[in-house]
Amino acid sequence: MKIIVNGINSFRLLAMLLVLAIVTGCGGSGSSGELSVIPDSQSSSSKASLGNEIGEDNNSSVAPLFCTPSHQADAMNLRIYQVMTEAFIDGDPAVGHGVGYGTSHHHGDLQGITQSLEYIKNLGFNAIWLTPLFVSEPLPGQDLAADRLDATGYYASNYFAIDPRFGSMDDARELVDTAHAMGLYVFFDGVFGHFKNNAHNYPSPTGQVLTARGESVAGTGRLAIYPEDLDFFAEVASYWVKELKIDGWRLDQAYQVPLPAWINIRRAVEEASKTVIYINAEGTEVHPLGYMVAEIWKGAESIATEAYGSEVNPALCSAFDFPMRYALVQALAIEESGAHNHTAARLRNGFNSHYDYPIHALPNGFLGNHDLLRFGDLLQRGNIANPTDDLYWKKHKAAYSFLAAYSGPITLYYGEEIGEQVPDYAQQVSVNCVDRGLCDDHVARTSGKVEGLPSGVDHNIFSANTRQASLRDHVRDLMHLRAQHPALYRGERTAITVPGPLAEVLYADYKSDADGDIIYLLNISNTPIEVSFESCALGSQGELTDLLGQQVLSPDAKGRYSFRLPASSSFFYQVEEPITAGPGCFGNSDPEGSGPLADCDLPDAQGDGPLNTRLYIRGTYAGGEAFSATPESRRLRYKGNNLYQVTVNEAAVTHYSFKFANADWRYEFAVLGGTNVALGAVQDMGVASGPGTESLIEIPEPGSYLFSVQFNDALDGGELMVSRCTL
Repeated sequence: MKIIVNGINSFRLLAMLLVLAIVTGCGGSGSSGELSVIPDSQSSSSKASLGNEIGEDNNSSVAPLFCTPSHQADAMNLRIYQVMTEAFIDGDPAVGHGVGYGTSHHHGDLQGITQSLEYIKNLGFNAIWLTPLFVSEPLPGQDLAADRLDATGYYASNYFAIDPRFGSMDDARELVDTAHAMGLYVFFDGVFGHFKNNAHNYPSPTGQVLTARGESVAGTGRLAIYPEDLDFFAEVASYWVKELKIDGWRLDQAYQVPLPAWINIRRAVEEASKTVIYINAEGTEVHPLGYMVAEIWKGAESIATEAYGSEVNPALCSAFDFPMRYALVQALAIEESGAHNHTAARLRNGFNSHYDYPIHALPNGFLGNHDLLRFGDLLQRGNIANPTDDLYWKKHKAAYSFLAAYSGPITLYYGEEIGEQVPDYAQQVSVNCVDRGLCDDHVARTSGKVEGLPSGVDHNIFSANTRQASLRDHVRDLMHLRAQHPALYRGERTAITVPGPLAEVLYADYKSDADGDIIYLLNISNTPIEVSFESCALGSQGELTDLLGQQVLSPDAKGRYSFRLPASSSFFYQVEEPITAGPGCFGNSDPEGSGPLADCDLPDAQGDGPLNTRLYIRGTYAGGEAFSATPESRRLRYKGNNLYQVTVNEAAVTHYSFKFANADWRYEFAVLGGTNVALGAVQDMGVASGPGTESLIEIPEPGSYLFSVQFNDALDGGELMVSRCTL
């Protein structure tokens, strides 16, 4: 099994280090690891200084920005709590929008957020993200839909003023200062790709004015035009860092802004952050973090090209991990469309999307947000569990444990810590959801519920019931556990091979860091399971300490570890005596393999064998067209004795997901449980039906590779091997 670094394999990391060495040797960022800066005379507010980054005059003195390790380290430890400002807590009865989408009171405000900071801090979070706070000035005669949109803040008019229906500038300053004093970072929501039709009436403090010719969107808004609107938004991004000392931005619909513009907006934020100091909870003077995370609600390839940019000239350093989010809800519940795949393989393969990202990418893991159904509503839509069922709460705990073990920043949407859901939403959504403001993309905007504060339209003081409190306390324990163990948020992860059929229901990871190693186990099934691992499989040769239960597990006399995992449960074990080679009984197996499955010279037998159909390697390799093509060069030949083989000439270092399948998908197989391929090792093979059940292979060097599968007599499994052929 290959070690994954932030979801990216280690040989790509080495390649990127070489790239950085070459670039930094030619005038890039210096050896100190600090982010590159440009002189004040070449600030991002001057188009002439932007050079070829926006396709205008070239100015080679503008050094490229990098997502340096020193910058990434704090970002990886982010535990962000997101609030929908207008729907959260009504702390000031004198302000509020009064209308909006979803079922909330629509009177959320800045004072309500400030009053909730202690609650958020005690939950174990260290950052908050606030949906847009800026003025959305009504247009003459606008309708209810426009009023609701104004409440969201996502079509702003004046980017340099706080919406008085949320509070004042002083309220915003008090919120940020209080959060910082408590050890919480604060992120604003940056909508830099579209704005309200009257936004050109509100110039920036330096006189920058937005264009008025952009394409119409959402009835009352229009798209920004780049590079013309770049200076304005670079000023917005830096203004709030300087004015309120915010720590960065969540970037709404980031695909609407071209990559060269993101480079310069990021430069403006990082430049501004270097000029500002505040006192944190430890009494230390610090600069704002300068973290920026993109929302690209698309697949991994689009996220890579529309947010991260190239490895030699990164645009943004972080983006929300939508592919992994869909893998998570498909494995434990269903996604909004109803698609699901209740296997551990779906979770394992969710990380395969990270291979599409450049090495500097820092995906942000999450379960829900203001545009998605709450996890509780997905459980109900899938007829999996209701709030009256124990399973409903177990599934929530399972999902949050996965986020706790995720390498990189994570975000939790308000209310998720108490299993929030919309009662009878499955019935409500079908009845004119647009007019009622209860469609899938905004129904999660429910009234905030914070212990001891008024909530809902009746302003009743909220007190969690027993089940809500149990889940909330579990989330708190997970967040504190994550904060205490860097292996969880920054550790290199290696997939642990689960034995036999249990690979379908048991997810297992090994998280490794200089401060310690942790094994994470998750039973995604609705029934208890018992499983045993050899010492080498777990990468442990001594005691394992349950980090939440504090119990100690030791191997038996034969060196095996036995676990009993209740339904939908998770465990975190500290590895007290790691094996140097790490987990995996394949060890340093010879990639050339041995035995008949590694024989590159077997003659063909007659016919198509027991399958009576042609079998192909179908996958995401070049020419495979993301599983839609069946190239003849990757057709397996029957060799007799239920054995099929094909030799593939891999021309370059690469990686891809694949299955063995025939043209009509009547047969589809992969490594059992969707585990990665271990070159030169015999691995169990099983049926891999549906998306997210494929296996990943890494090709470490060009050459000829033999793909072999040998079926059992029932044709529902067997063994496989991928090995290197030598001349």
